[in-house]
Amino acid sequence: MTEYSIQGSKDTRSGFGEALHELGKQNPEVVALCADLTGSLKMEAFAAEFPDRFIQVGIAEANMMGIAAGLTIGGKIPFTGTFANFSTGRVYDQIRQSIAYSNKNVKICASHAGVTLGEDGATHQILEDIGMMKMLPNMTVINPCDFNQTRAATLAIANHNGPVYLRFGRPKWPNFTPKGQPFVIGKSLLLNEGKDVTIFATGHLVWNALQACKILENQNIYAEVINIHTIKPLDEEAILASVLKTGCVVSAEEHMRNGGLGDSIAQLLARKYPAPMEMVAVNDKFGESGKPEELLVKFGLDIPDIVEAAIRVIARKPSRF
Repeated sequence: MTEYSIQGSKDTRSGFGEALHELGKQNPEVVALCADLTGSLKMEAFAAEFPDRFIQVGIAEANMMGIAAGLTIGGKIPFTGTFANFSTGRVYDQIRQSIAYSNKNVKICASHAGVTLGEDGATHQILEDIGMMKMLPNMTVINPCDFNQTRAATLAIANHNGPVYLRFGRPKWPNFTPKGQPFVIGKSLLLNEGKDVTIFATGHLVWNALQACKILENQNIYAEVINIHTIKPLDEEAILASVLKTGCVVSAEEHMRNGGLGDSIAQLLARKYPAPMEMVAVNDKFGESGKPEELLVKFGLDIPDIVEAAIRVIARKPSRF
C-alpha cells in the first residue's frame, strides 16, 4: 500500500483562510464577504490587509449572496464565507436565482460542514448541502480532504469562471496530501492502486478510507482508493476505469446518502456500467451534538464502517471478477 506521511493535523478552514489571503495579494479583483463569522472562517488576515476589499455584512446571509452576485458585474471575484448550513440551506433561493441561473462568478465558501462540526449539533451540521448544490445548473461542487488540498482548491477556484461551492470543515484533521500539489477541478486523485474493490471517498473520509485500506490489506484484500474532491463535474472516466478493474464499489462521505457523492456514482454506474455498490454515508438522519470522533462512529462513518462495507460488496461481485 502507498504510504502517506502526516504533516501534522490542521483544520481545513485554515487552508481556505491562508489561500484567500494569498489570493488577495495576487489578484486585486478578489473580494471577500463574511456573515459575522470572520474568525470561524479564518478570514482575519484578508480583512486586516485588504479592508477596502472586505465586506462584513453581518448576520444577513441572503443579502451577502445578492451583494456577491452584483460585484461580479463589475469584474470582481467575490468569495463568500459562512457556515455550510447558512451558505446553502438559508440562502438557496438567492443562490439559485441570482448566482447559478445567471452563471455569476461567485465562490461560495462553506465551513463547518458535516457531523464533525461536533457540539454545535443538528441545526448547524448540514448533511444535505452537496446534494442541494450539485443539482443547480452551472454550479461546480468541491469537497477537499485536508488543509493542503483545501488551500490548493481555494487558489484554483479563483481562476475558474463560474459559480463554485467549496465545502470544508472545522476539526483538526490529518494533513497528508503533498504541499503544492496542483489542484485540477474535475480530476480525481488515485491514492492507492488495488484490484479487489474501489473506495471512492471525499472530504474528511478520504483519510478514513486510506486507514481502512491498510486493514483490508492485512486480510489480503487490496483496495483501490480514489479521492473524489470534485463532486461536480464528476470524473466519470476515472471512476469507470477503476470499476472495470475491481468490479465493485464503496463510496465514503460525511454527507447524507441521498444526494451525495455515492448518489452521483450510483447514477453513473446505472447508466454506464452497473456494479455492486455500498455507501458509507448518513442514512436519512439529522446530526446531533457530540464530539466529532464519536459522531463519526454513531453515524456509521468510521474506519471500521468502510472496512465492513468493502467486505460486504466484495461478496456481491460478479463471478467473472
